[in-house]
Amino acid sequence: MVFVGDSAKEKITELIQKSGLTDSHFVRVSVTSGGCSGLSYNLDFDDTRQENDQVFEDNGITVVTDLKSFLYLCNTTLEFSGGLEGKGFYFDNPNAARTCGCGESFAV
Repeated sequence: MVFVGDSAKEKITELIQKSGLTDSHFVRVSVTSGGCSGLSYNLDFDDTRQENDQVFEDNGITVVTDLKSFLYLCNTTLEFSGGLEGKGFYFDNPNAARTCGCGESFAV
């Protein structure tokens, strides 16, 4: 499962309302090769599901990921930080053995 923290839920809800997205939109999360540590997170809104998508609903937010990415994201929590050192959205991933300094990429 991919979880959504309260801070991420609030920001996602705000972005959906400001962008005028419909109820058919969801959060798509994926993992691609790249970044300082080897793997990078991608986060976007989408309204089209693919054949092998894994669909999760947590905290009132629907999160969709492809099967390959789910192998890296299992039990990960999406969070949001807007403080002085605001990172924006970030992932609390128990599968990551290390992350880069900016938190944009990770390795398993």
